[in-house]
Amino acid sequence: MTSYYKSLQEIEAVVSGFESCRTPKDDFSHRSHLTVAAYYLHHYDETDATQRMRAGLLRFLDHHGVGRAKFHETLTVFWIRRVATLVGGLDQDLVLLEVTNAVIESFCDSRLVFDYYSEELLWAEETRNSWVAPDLKDL
Repeated sequence: MTSYYKSLQEIEAVVSGFESCRTPKDDFSHRSHLTVAAYYLHHYDETDATQRMRAGLLRFLDHHGVGRAKFHETLTVFWIRRVATLVGGLDQDLVLLEVTNAVIESFCDSRLVFDYYSEELLWAEETRNSWVAPDLKDL
């Protein structure tokens, strides 16, 4: 497995930058999203992790003047659920560093979502505003 992160401090810096909105909007990548998701799921249950991610993303968008229209509820829930499933299947003795690296290794391709959703459904207004189950493959 590739080590994307070498220390817990690197992961905490990504989470802190996201939560404080210090991270520039163009620097908050798919990998950063996965890092925050892994961190939240390591510290909170799936419901709380989802709430924290949603609130954090909306705060981040507001802070950077991007507009809330960019927020996508189905994508947010999809990725939290995928990460939660992976984390739940890992050895419970793994530390956050190993868990986060495993999450990034498994889900580094953001286009994975299209194995589950057609583009038509994923980009529909309904899926932006509320959770919609996949139309191509069950989670």
